[in-house]
Amino acid sequence: MKLSHYLYMALVALPLASCDFLEESSQDQAYISQWEDLDELLIGDCYLPVGGTAEFHESSNYGQFLHLLADEMAERNTSSTGVAQFDAKYQTFGYWTWAHRTGLKETYAGDYFAENTTWTRLYKCINIANNVLKSSEKLPKSNSADLRGYNKVRGEAHFLRAFYYFWLTNAYGQPYAPSTADTDLGVPLKTTEEVIDVKFQRNSVADCYAQIEADLLEAIRELSAYGQAQKSIYRADSTAAQLLLSRVYLYMQQYDKAEVYARRVIAAHPALQDLNRNTARFMQKSNPENIFSMGGDDVPCLVSDQTQSYKVNPELLRLYSDDDLRKKNWYYNYSVFYGLSKRAESSTYVNNYKQTDAWYNYYCYSYGLSGSQSPISSLFWLRSSEAYFNLAEALAFQGKDADAIAALNEQRAARYLPGAPELSKSVAGEALVNLIRTERRKEFAFEGQRWFDLRRYRVCEKYPSRISLEHVYTYFADRGSATMTEAHKFVLGADDPSWTLPIPTEVLDFNTGMTSNGNVYRDYEVVAPSLQ
Repeated sequence: MKLSHYLYMALVALPLASCDFLEESSQDQAYISQWEDLDELLIGDCYLPVGGTAEFHESSNYGQFLHLLADEMAERNTSSTGVAQFDAKYQTFGYWTWAHRTGLKETYAGDYFAENTTWTRLYKCINIANNVLKSSEKLPKSNSADLRGYNKVRGEAHFLRAFYYFWLTNAYGQPYAPSTADTDLGVPLKTTEEVIDVKFQRNSVADCYAQIEADLLEAIRELSAYGQAQKSIYRADSTAAQLLLSRVYLYMQQYDKAEVYARRVIAAHPALQDLNRNTARFMQKSNPENIFSMGGDDVPCLVSDQTQSYKVNPELLRLYSDDDLRKKNWYYNYSVFYGLSKRAESSTYVNNYKQTDAWYNYYCYSYGLSGSQSPISSLFWLRSSEAYFNLAEALAFQGKDADAIAALNEQRAARYLPGAPELSKSVAGEALVNLIRTERRKEFAFEGQRWFDLRRYRVCEKYPSRISLEHVYTYFADRGSATMTEAHKFVLGADDPSWTLPIPTEVLDFNTGMTSNGNVYRDYEVVAPSLQ
């Protein structure tokens, strides 16, 4: 039995039911004798695993539903190859339609799909981090090697706990509004390792962000004290913690602090993948921008040239000009279908079809990637470009327009053709902020940031943006059919409570009295089905 599994069972023998999402059943830490034991525990059970790329109902990659919520995708109701996706799309219904329960089925009848899978997994990871931090207090620190190991495991545990609470708060809690954060509801916080036999309630958004900030500051201090480069991008270092902290401060609208940490990241890791010179697939371990990644990617199975599937939203694609190299490097098309090609083609099929053949795209960028492990996550990915965007946004909100444009253009020079008119455009004030937001949307498409960004823009004090979204869900004659029968249009209004996901019902059922997010049954408009 591997030590990480043995330690996991000894430290946090958690039942699978989400009702115990913050409880541990064992406090036996006698098996911890050196920092390497905790290091193995972090690797095996605290960092998110990389599951094989899979359709929504088969996925082991956590949080992939985030891609369904915003405006990055649209329905795909026909196919260049005649292939139908069968059983995947209907399981996305609750997320795609912003339903009052994410496990709602398209029939509105029967039981519900599980709603707590990601919630439960992230809280289990938080429990591991809590135990690592407690167990580390007894580690020997008699020599420099032991002290470095002590700082290493504590720094990574603080970083991971912060990242998980940041993600949970922004999925299931209200966005950070400075004037109401003390009373707005976030998610339950637990930072100790002992068993507490209570029904958990939700902490305020301010509490959650205070914990996230404190953990990241500790992670930066400890990982800096560790003082050695991590062996791979799959382990957090001080630069990763500083980049995440710069994002946290943007969300908190503390722009001076966001600027400080974005600058530190750029100083430590300024490298960009210049698409004028380097056209290698972007989601690769060799990308010079990579700072940190964990978890997997299911986008190739969500966005696929199949009936009963999804495609890249044409409205998103129209934002890329012909001078924008991201358009041809990150997306592929066959006829009117556009898919994502940030990942490398399937090595199994890349030589089997001509690039002009519809089957080439299907097998190389979708079906052919099924089961393969992505080298980069589509959700938990930190890369240097974000530091430039965080810096530009922070500067713009402080009225430092010229410096903001300079930071933005330093990054965009790696994305546009030389001499592109976009690089000489001069704007200021709110127009500059809107430009940064648009460029951010294009840069981080399908990387798990768009939904969170739309939420924080809604509560921005200086330049708020409160848009509505529309999704159409089409019904078909049966699971393998291309015959459309009816289509329903769903609208997420500017003031809709479902800008925050509903707390999983399994969690509410156990934690009696836990306040919900007030998500309500969503009506729809029947519209004529159309080929998309």
